[in-house]
Amino acid sequence: MASLKALKVRIGSVKSTQKITKAMKMVAAAKLRRAQEAAEAGRPYAQRLEAVVASLASKVTISEASHKLLAGTGKDQVHLFVVATSDKGLAGAFNTNIARLARRRALELAAEGKTVKFYTIGKKGRAVLNRLFPKDMHHSIEPGDLGKLVFADARGYADDLIARFEAGEFDVAHLFYSNFKSVLTQEPTEQQIIPVAIPAAPEGDAAASAVTEYEPGEEEILADLLGRNVAIQLYRAMRENAASEQGSKMTAMDNATRNAGDLIKRLSIQYNRARQAAITTELVEIISGAEAL
Repeated sequence: MASLKALKVRIGSVKSTQKITKAMKMVAAAKLRRAQEAAEAGRPYAQRLEAVVASLASKVTISEASHKLLAGTGKDQVHLFVVATSDKGLAGAFNTNIARLARRRALELAAEGKTVKFYTIGKKGRAVLNRLFPKDMHHSIEPGDLGKLVFADARGYADDLIARFEAGEFDVAHLFYSNFKSVLTQEPTEQQIIPVAIPAAPEGDAAASAVTEYEPGEEEILADLLGRNVAIQLYRAMRENAASEQGSKMTAMDNATRNAGDLIKRLSIQYNRARQAAITTELVEIISGAEAL
């Protein structure tokens, strides 16, 4: 059994840790409110823009003259995984779940004979994937505090991705991030962002078959929207990640605080037992000494 001094030191250490995790939970809760509001405010625009671009893309005839973000390269051999995580840890399984989804999809594509490269936004995702795919790491970015990212940051990431795409470095780009559902639920998500994904219209869909005239034409509108859509989807992912990170961190710190409390109780029981045993031993020694006299 540990000595009384060792148990007392251990209890004091765990109490200090408990104070830290409790404070971190409160900080995460405060940041979560702002991050959640930002994520929810940005969803309608990002979803609607994606739907508009997909709708326009489905109405034009794709040819060699079409915008590359629409027509693609004509191949799907090289896939770029844009894996967005955070630079910081202590957020439960937030970063791990995103990297795990990217890993699973990479292995599926590799089994089909495809080539997968990784473009990481966030140190934590890079650290995990670099251990698994050290030869496939293509580029990495450290975004810093996710809650402080602005659209200009996402625009810069998008411009870099589009330039690499036009240079022929990859055929298809997939974005991986965590979709915020609630404090307890953050859903790892995959989304194709380059070239634009064109969903097949259901048979007999009246809306899909309706005649719509655009001014200017679909091609001109798409030329302006395609690049913006990539940036908007990246920005949405950053906002979702910011909320997901704080929600996961809040839950992790709450669990850590509870676990620290349970450990303090167990250590206190051990300390009291050890103290009682020491008192009993000392009392026996005193009585034995008195009898000897």
